[in-house]
Amino acid sequence: MRIPAALVLGATGRIGRLLQLAPPDGMALRLQARRAPQLPGLPAGDWHVFDPLAEPAALARAAAGAEAILCLAGPVPGPGQGEAGMQDHIRLGEAALRAGAAARARVLLASSAAVYGAQGGLLSEEAPLQPATAYGAAKAEMEASAAALAPELGVQVCALRIGNIAGFDAALGGWRPGFALDRFADGCSPRRSYIGLRSLARVLAALVQAPDLPAALNVAQPGAVEMAALLQAAGRRFSWQPAPPAAIPEVVLDTARLQALLPVPLAAADPVQMAAEWAASEPDFAGR
Repeated sequence: MRIPAALVLGATGRIGRLLQLAPPDGMALRLQARRAPQLPGLPAGDWHVFDPLAEPAALARAAAGAEAILCLAGPVPGPGQGEAGMQDHIRLGEAALRAGAAARARVLLASSAAVYGAQGGLLSEEAPLQPATAYGAAKAEMEASAAALAPELGVQVCALRIGNIAGFDAALGGWRPGFALDRFADGCSPRRSYIGLRSLARVLAALVQAPDLPAALNVAQPGAVEMAALLQAAGRRFSWQPAPPAAIPEVVLDTARLQALLPVPLAAADPVQMAAEWAASEPDFAGR
C-alpha cells in the first residue's frame, strides 16, 4: 500500500526541523535543501538536494506523486536582509505552484501574521492586508501572486498565516541576558497570537493531509499572549524599554476557520504550557 507523500521545501529551517522531530502519521515527508543537510540528532530523511529556483526540473521530480507541497522556503527577516532578498518569497511561491500543478498536488505556502500589519481587533482571513514591514509586504505579495496564478494552473493553494511560534519568536526565542521588552503606555508588553511547538506540529500534520483547504488560513492557538507573561513563565529575566512609535501593541488572529478543520480543536494559548514545550525542545534547535 502506497503511503501518501508531502514535499517540504526549505526543510532545514526551524519549522522543517520540527516536522522531522514530530512527523505526521500516515504521510511520508520528502525533504528539500539547497545543500546536503548537517542536522545532528535527527533521523535520516528522504532528502532531495537542489535549488528550487534554479533547478525547476529537480523540483518537478521531487514533487512527482506527492499529495501536497509545503513551502517553508524563503529568507527570514533580519539585519542585512534587504527588500530585494525578500522577493524570493514570491518566486518560491510561484515555483511551488508550478510544481504542484505538474504533480497534481495541493500547495501550502508559509505566510505570516505580518501581512496584517498594525490592525487592531480580532483579525479574520477576510481582513485587509496592510503589512508594515518588508517581510510582511513580501508575504502579502507572495499570497497575491499565488492567488492569481493558482486558477491559471488549476492547482489548489492555501496561504498559512502563521502567528508567533513560542521559541521561534523574537521574545522567547530571541532572549539573551540583558534582553529588553517594549512597554506601551498601558503598561503592557506586545500581545500576539501564539502557537506552541506541539500544537504547530499537529496542525501542519493535519493540514498537509487535508484534501480541501481555503485560500488563506490563520495558524495560531485561540487568544493572545503577552510577551512578558511568556518570558516570566519561562523564568527569563528582562528589563523594560519604552515602545517605539512604530511598535505594534497587539495582533490577534481569528482561529475559527482553523479550528473547524482540525480533528481536535486547539486549546487556548497558555504561556506556561508554551514555555514548557520550548524548554523540552530547545536543545533540538540549538544553533538553528
